[in-house]
Amino acid sequence: MTEPTHDEAHAGALAPRLNWLRAAVLGANDGIVSTAGLVVGVAGATDDRATLLTAGLAGLLAGSMSMAAGEYVSVSTQRDSEKAALAMERRELREQPEAELEELTELLEERGLSREVAREAAEQLTERDALKAHARVELGIDPDQLTNPWNAAWASFCAFTVGALLPLLAIVLPPAAWRLPVTVGSVLAALVVTGWGSARLGEAEVRPAVVRNVVGGALAMAVTYGAGALLGAAGV
Repeated sequence: MTEPTHDEAHAGALAPRLNWLRAAVLGANDGIVSTAGLVVGVAGATDDRATLLTAGLAGLLAGSMSMAAGEYVSVSTQRDSEKAALAMERRELREQPEAELEELTELLEERGLSREVAREAAEQLTERDALKAHARVELGIDPDQLTNPWNAAWASFCAFTVGALLPLLAIVLPPAAWRLPVTVGSVLAALVVTGWGSARLGEAEVRPAVVRNVVGGALAMAVTYGAGALLGAAGV
């Protein structure tokens, strides 16, 4: 069986890191937009620094915990599914090894190998590590690198928190007259960066991703500010 080239091996090792980095960028983007919408909405109703800080911190903590919990549950479910699939594969290898060898041969044939080469490769892979071979070829799972829900939860928590800190600091640090323009400007600039980053990591076009990101963030801030201004004017 042909060994993977250096470039293929490097790409395979890099893919999980790129997935985590993409998730981190998207988590930070969520933190920026949701917290910016919250604090700008409150700023439409009041310019009290303590109120803005309280609202921003509440949004940051609620959002980061929600992201972490959601990611933990999602990845835990995925990990449970992977473990169940591996357990079934392990049982099938124990109870019907010949059928599993034939199945692996056919899967390798579907990838372009001739019958003879596929059979030889399947036999060699089975001798080396039958479960790993079937997991990778048949299930697309690496038994040595199952998804970790705690890593996912912490990554989401940290990414959201980092993103949320920008609008929070931008709304409470400047003088009252500068809070809104500084916040809007810094948030839009950050959304350009996260839009660019997510597009590059996903190998997509940069311009549409940046435009969508900026327009979505600007619309969120405009709507929440308008709602806050109306509630403030009504004395709610």
